[in-house]
Amino acid sequence: MKTLDAKRLGLHAKRKRTNAIALTLSLGAMAFGVFWLLWILFETVTLGMGGLGLSTFTEMTPPPQAEVGGLANAIFGSFMMVSLATLLGTPIGILAGVYLAEYGVGTWLGRTVRFVNDILLSAPSIVVGLFIYAVVVARFKGFSGWAGVLALALIVIPVVIRTTENMLSLVPNALREAAYALGTPKWKVILTVTLKAARSGVITGILLALARVSGETAPLLFTALSNQFWTSSLSEPMASLPVTIFKFAMSPYENWQKLAWAGVFLITIGVLMLNILARVLFKNKH
Repeated sequence: MKTLDAKRLGLHAKRKRTNAIALTLSLGAMAFGVFWLLWILFETVTLGMGGLGLSTFTEMTPPPQAEVGGLANAIFGSFMMVSLATLLGTPIGILAGVYLAEYGVGTWLGRTVRFVNDILLSAPSIVVGLFIYAVVVARFKGFSGWAGVLALALIVIPVVIRTTENMLSLVPNALREAAYALGTPKWKVILTVTLKAARSGVITGILLALARVSGETAPLLFTALSNQFWTSSLSEPMASLPVTIFKFAMSPYENWQKLAWAGVFLITIGVLMLNILARVLFKNKH
């Protein structure tokens, strides 16, 4: 009996040591990640606030060493292209995700679509930019905002597909079966039961896609390029915050560097506010 108790105590002590080691490593990894995150946020806020002012939102991108200048054209261009890309890519992504989760389970077409989507999801964004350059820009012989919208939409679609499929797969089958038992057709079950249950997750996926394309630079360098002046025409080259940040941050001019940090701050705050707003609006809606 004493031998058995000693073995149990030994196992208990071993489990406690293992638990303590795992907990310490987990907390250390969390602290490591949070440290860098806080450092990045601190640098972004301190350097970004220094470049902000009323002129940042009212003036066009300036020439080197200019005393005045802002990011108005880049802010507008980014807003236009990211918004249109999200509006274009989100319905396609949701519909494809619904097909994979509700209709394409175990089918060859579903496996093919899932495989292609995984490739798109892991493909570098510069590849997407080069593809749109070859298909749109080179064919129509000109950079344009529409080409930038298409490139960003191709990045939005696989993210939305993956999150939509995953969230719908988490909905219990009992909900579907209960709706079918009442004679509800499948399309209505998907629309009013499964999508409604997975709404928060789907919206989170859309926000993830929005956050990703908000900071994409490479696709826009090959598609929309840039524009020093204000333009609302998507048929012309259009300025954007990521490309302007890339160009200004690499320059030796102090005024451009300040505006680059201001652009980084605006993108960071914009994405952060979107995530906070979504959590506040949908925290009690399941």
